[in-house]
Amino acid sequence: MDNIERLYKCYEVLSEAGDKISEHVEEYKEILKAVKGTSKEKRLASQFIGNFFKHFPELADTAIDAQFDLCEDDDTQIRRQAIKDLPKLCQGNAEATTRVGDTLAQLLVLDDPSELQQVNNSLLSIIKLDTKSSVTGLFQQITSGDEPTRERCFKFIATKLLTMGPNVITKEIEDYIVEEIKKALQDVTADEFHHCMTILGATKLGSTITGHAELVKLATEQAELNNTDTDIIAVDDEVVERFIQCATAAAPYFSKTIKSTAFVAHVCDKLLPIKTWNMIATAVSQDQIQLRLLKVFAEMVTYTDTLENASERINAVYNVLLEYMPLPKLNDEDLGDTPPSFQFSHAECLLYALHTLGKKHPNSLSFVEDSEKLKDFRARLQYLARGTQGVFSYIKKLEEALKGKSAEELKTEENQLKQTALKTTSNINVLIRDLFHSPPIFKHEIVLSWVVPKPNKLGKRHAPITFGDKAAANGKEKQEQEQEKKARPSNDQKFYSPPSGKYSNKVNQNFGNNNRARQRGGGGGGGGYKNRRFNKY
Repeated sequence: MDNIERLYKCYEVLSEAGDKISEHVEEYKEILKAVKGTSKEKRLASQFIGNFFKHFPELADTAIDAQFDLCEDDDTQIRRQAIKDLPKLCQGNAEATTRVGDTLAQLLVLDDPSELQQVNNSLLSIIKLDTKSSVTGLFQQITSGDEPTRERCFKFIATKLLTMGPNVITKEIEDYIVEEIKKALQDVTADEFHHCMTILGATKLGSTITGHAELVKLATEQAELNNTDTDIIAVDDEVVERFIQCATAAAPYFSKTIKSTAFVAHVCDKLLPIKTWNMIATAVSQDQIQLRLLKVFAEMVTYTDTLENASERINAVYNVLLEYMPLPKLNDEDLGDTPPSFQFSHAECLLYALHTLGKKHPNSLSFVEDSEKLKDFRARLQYLARGTQGVFSYIKKLEEALKGKSAEELKTEENQLKQTALKTTSNINVLIRDLFHSPPIFKHEIVLSWVVPKPNKLGKRHAPITFGDKAAANGKEKQEQEQEKKARPSNDQKFYSPPSGKYSNKVNQNFGNNNRARQRGGGGGGGGYKNRRFNKY
């Protein structure tokens, strides 16, 4: 009898054994040995191992390892078949489910689309069988896996797991996910921090005021706002980037109830002093890094509470603003066709911050009390206003270009940028009109040029993931929700000057040959990679 016939015979014996199946250990062992055979034997073994797995608990480890061997085979068809059959090992076996979940999590780095689709399908299958054990396997790789694997696990949780609805993502499972993501935040890269906050924003934390407060607290802890060494902050690009990322993650959750005061004070005290400001990101694209910082600062200023040392902190904003509002050139009466070069996006952020903080602290504008400073400030404002007028013909061309465009046409990147340019110069002119008064007034309100106004709906501001039905907020939270009607920043805002740097999409290119070292689910290392964290972030 050849090997194929023998495998079918073993299958027949086990299928017909009924209650006495456990007596046929040798037949099951023969099926397990077939994973070392020909391609056809391997495919049959893959199908047969799971069918009888639960009847031979003493061979469970051997059977799981045999199936995992097939998942690493050189033959793509065998790998796909083995991955497809993995869920058979999980029926009624929590330990096996965790091991399979761990292994499937590692396989998320596969590049072949058909194999990756099969990995996703198998993961979803075992999650439906035993959600807690499966998710435990995923988090084992988030804890101990290498960076590409961790990233794929975070993305799977965000885009697949959390969309499975309340029948799968029960309160218990959601609580477990939140707990594990919080643990992961203790040691994450910048990209991973972004993924973690996105996931948490899609859970119950994203749908209540108390949840928003907790998300802001997590971002605050990661930002390390209590660092007292100004020089380190100034010269360490990673620390500046960490603050920008943490502030950006927290910004959508600030409100009349949850204040941004600590973040705003940190920017004024640690980042805006001129010597510090000029040292930020000197080794990279300084203008873009500074602009990203100013944009998130401007967004946060709206929700700051009364500032201590308001005069000193507003003065820090004022001094940096002067850097972007040069004095008129001597005898420069006519700008003509050569208008001065202004960084309008930077100026918009700082003018808005000064205007907003001035409105909250009208008696803390120290430059207003100094006649020479006020004269200087008004001259700079006037020159900046002339600068916006100097590009009036360009603005008119933009307006003409946007007229008659359909809503769909206006969504193109080119037209979005044109609209942002119009909003930027328009906002600057509105703010200048208020600040040019002596003393300045704070009559007008603007929407920052890159912010897309949206109704403030709890749970939908910073959650690009659909997460089933959320329980209704309690009565107090509903009242607070009704009070929060102001426009909020959109998660997909368009920048006039796009920020530098993109999240890395690199993945492990070495999967698919038998020489790679892969963990066997349920245990082992893979952690210890370098540069995952700088301090907590």
